Parts: sequence; C-alpha cells; structure tokens
Amino acid sequence: MPRMPTIWDAARRNELQNRLLQLTPETPARWGRMTAPRMVAHLADSARMALGELPVASKNLPIRYTPLKQLVIYWLPFPKNAPTAPELISQTSIDFEHERNAASALLQRLASPPDGGRPDHPAFGRLSESAWGVLVYRHYDHHLRQFGL
Repeated sequence: MPRMPTIWDAARRNELQNRLLQLTPETPARWGRMTAPRMVAHLADSARMALGELPVASKNLPIRYTPLKQLVIYWLPFPKNAPTAPELISQTSIDFEHERNAASALLQRLASPPDGGRPDHPAFGRLSESAWGVLVYRHYDHHLRQFGL
C-alpha cells in the first residue's frame, strides 16, 4: 500500500491546521450546502467522535467490511455531497472562531491514542490506528478542498 497522508505525521497535521486558519466565515463552498461555519463545526464534531467524546449511532453498511472498507479509506475519492451522520451536522448557531479553533485543537489531540482506545467508527466499524490516521486526514482535506483550501 502506498504511503498515504496521515495525521500521525506532524507536518501533515500542521498543513491541515494552516489551511483551517485561511478559512473565513464567508469563504464560499465549491460544492454542497454547508457553510464554512457549519463545516468547521462538522470537522470538530467528527474529531470528538473519533476521540469517543461524541456518540454516533452505528450503521450496518457494506463499507464496514473488508475489502470495501480499505478501498474507501485508502483509495477511492470521497464523493461530494455524501450523507453524514446527523450527530455530525450542527443544528444550532455556530461561533466560527470557536469551532475552527476546536477543529484545529482536536486534530492535535487525535495525534495521541485516547485511553482505552478509539471507538468503532459508525460507518466503518473497528479501525486500526493507521486507518484512523488516514481517514481523519482525508476527511479534513476533503472539506478544506470543498472551500478551495
């Protein structure tokens, strides 16, 4: 398997954090319905989920199983406008600066495995630390590219 960008690489984490800093509340999306404030809240909530701090209901989807899980995490492009867990879509007013800072700080926290291990991913099930690192990087990257960053 080729070397994939991962949040376990400090330079890649810094790259994502620097791209987050370039985002403003007015930055327009290139696709989808999310605004920049909703997107940073979504990234922060997805990081909370990966840390086991935000429970998200599991789905029994085909992507939970090998080899499809590996294809989606490591190879296939993330589709635009793909559905996400409702728990990861903020329905309240969003403080952009707070959520952008949280998305950056949580990314840093994700770089260390939590006590007791990570929860299962709601769509992919049990993931290795390697898969978590690639998936989180690709998820942040996907949404930053959504906003031209």
